[in-house]
Amino acid sequence: MEAFNENHNPWKTLSTEIKYDNPWIQLQHSDVINPSGNPGIYGLVHFKNLAIGIIPLDSENNTWIVGQYRYAINRYSWEIPEGGGKLENDPLDSAKRELLEECGIVANSWNLLMEMHLSNSATNEHSLVYVARDLSFTEAQPEDTEDLRLRKLPFEELYQLVMQGQITDAITVAAVLKLKLQLSGI
Repeated sequence: MEAFNENHNPWKTLSTEIKYDNPWIQLQHSDVINPSGNPGIYGLVHFKNLAIGIIPLDSENNTWIVGQYRYAINRYSWEIPEGGGKLENDPLDSAKRELLEECGIVANSWNLLMEMHLSNSATNEHSLVYVARDLSFTEAQPEDTEDLRLRKLPFEELYQLVMQGQITDAITVAAVLKLKLQLSGI
């Protein structure tokens, strides 16, 4: 019996063509030989930035979420502060920038909560989420593409909104559930 090697790639790429390219994403079409040895195709959305999320927590475990209309899903969404970080930049610097831009919050303490791949069957998007503490406040500086609403609430209330399915953003859901477990000592 052959030993399992998790680093072995059973896919063979025959050719790849870029079908679409903009400053944020690139859409690639590849002709492949699949793991069964049959010819096939594979589409990949290549993200040119990291997805960065932040859960700011004050000394009383209050947090802030951001509401905005999301064009891609054609609906309003409440989320933890999120944004993109250039691949060549320090992700923590990107997180600090996003928290300031979206919420007007500066944090003196930062901890990486999690890393995850979002929709890894069709994209290579990589996400990092931080918990920010020891907060101070200034004016938010949203980008011109953002029409944001900011809401302060107890972290426990945010957790309940996730559990009730009222918040569906993947980064927010995963981060809130993981932080809830950490805060519960699990």
